[in-house]
Amino acid sequence: MNTAWLMLILAGLFEIGWPLGLKNGYSDQGANWPWIGFAVLCMAISGVLLLLAQRTIPIGTAYAVWTGIGAAGTFLVGVFLFGDALSLARALSVLLIIAGVVGLKLAA
Repeated sequence: MNTAWLMLILAGLFEIGWPLGLKNGYSDQGANWPWIGFAVLCMAISGVLLLLAQRTIPIGTAYAVWTGIGAAGTFLVGVFLFGDALSLARALSVLLIIAGVVGLKLAA
């Protein structure tokens, strides 16, 4: 795996961090600034890594992989940390996203 793909995978993983930060960033007690700061930091790191990865990887492929990792990862965080619903249809849908990401990598 080359450096651009490693940066893209890391960008996708940081893409998971900002919804997590936003989810925890506000409660009935008000804003939770450390979590909001975490979200902003994850956004920035994710964006910079995507920018760097796109210097080598085609934009359409990079964006699809980036959002796919972020979407599937955030879905799993929701299920395992926040008790979001997990049904067969939802699990199969996320597997389709993952299959698409893997397919884009293999076809690159």
